[in-house]
Amino acid sequence: MHVVVLGAGVVGVTSAWFLQRQGYQVTVIDRQPAAGLETSYANGGQISVCHAEPWANPSTPLKVLKWLHRNDAPLLFRPRLDAAQWRWALAFLGQCTSARAADNLRQMVNLGLYSRSKLQELRVELGLEYDHLTRGILHFYTSQKEFDSALEPARQMRELGCDRQVVSAARAIELEPALAPLKQRLAGGTYTEEDESGDARKFTQALAERCKQAGVVFKYNTEVVGFERGIGRIDAVETLSQGHHHNLRADAWVLSLGSFSAPLARQLGLALNIYPAKGYSITVPVKNPEAAFNVSLTDDEYKLVYSRLGDRMRIAGTAEFSGYSRRLNVTRCQAVLRRVAAVMPEAGHWDQAEYWSGLRPTTPSSVPYVGKSVISNLFLNTGHGTLGWTHACGSAAALADIIAGRPPQLDFRFSGVSVT
Repeated sequence: MHVVVLGAGVVGVTSAWFLQRQGYQVTVIDRQPAAGLETSYANGGQISVCHAEPWANPSTPLKVLKWLHRNDAPLLFRPRLDAAQWRWALAFLGQCTSARAADNLRQMVNLGLYSRSKLQELRVELGLEYDHLTRGILHFYTSQKEFDSALEPARQMRELGCDRQVVSAARAIELEPALAPLKQRLAGGTYTEEDESGDARKFTQALAERCKQAGVVFKYNTEVVGFERGIGRIDAVETLSQGHHHNLRADAWVLSLGSFSAPLARQLGLALNIYPAKGYSITVPVKNPEAAFNVSLTDDEYKLVYSRLGDRMRIAGTAEFSGYSRRLNVTRCQAVLRRVAAVMPEAGHWDQAEYWSGLRPTTPSSVPYVGKSVISNLFLNTGHGTLGWTHACGSAAALADIIAGRPPQLDFRFSGVSVT
């Protein structure tokens, strides 16, 4: 059986790995010249089961209204004449109830725990190196209100098996001495010892090489432009490579094209409610190792994550709903830089920051599409939002089980999708 994976980001490449392990012939298609060059390229770097609280929760609508006219807001909604954006926004508001937020959190924690274990197994089995650290993730709070609001989600996560412990300000500094400059301002923190960090691009490219060695074929510089349909199935995809059109045939297809999954799926009459949330990151050389962090950090008040990647620091976050443009918003870049420089002024060469933006494929519920679609031979592994790196191995392993006709080994809302 020949399975073609559309997309060579971290989700697509992990899908290819677990599918070839099932014995399938696998081909991966991507428009870039190598794996991991779009949203996986410079993301926040966290394997963060503890980051499972969905964006859609009862407190979010008021925050979005408050931030509407702030160009440096952590979450920025730019209204456009775009039906997809408004359809997404209305569905998002519908997810902002306590009951739905609690259910979505459960889905995210269950998938995250399973995925983290699969990543750890894979790392040991293959000996992958990707600047990973296994020192946990520490959420820190300089706002008492934000700290107080984190206590209930942390409790819910502990009940679901994610050991996100509440810690005092003093304990937070013991865990990560680089937070000492904030000693007088820290309200407290939460610490998840089992969570990790690492460079998603390095992981994706290293795993792609192992996939090649195992027989997976990668077709880079190849764009999917259309489909050849059969009765209730896809017979072929039309691709464009170096100016030439080709039809590629296969038995089954996996859609893992991130934010671009939704417009492509519309050609098939599928309504994937995915919209791009543009995120930003800065990558900075370490200046003073004694002042730089080693535990991966989450700054919940500013919606930023910090990961140590060897002699580099990666700080990423914010969400901008403004279409598919990847143009850098200088104001938002500077806001990220100002915050991290204020938190640990001596840690990095802040004047050497490299800026990046990526389009994170976000669903209204924050729960990704993983499962079989209503088209008999099309499978979905997309819409992972800010947690593609966290959920990649688990969703890929589960999808490989689904394609093989076996029930996945976790409790998760595996989803199909409606037809427009």
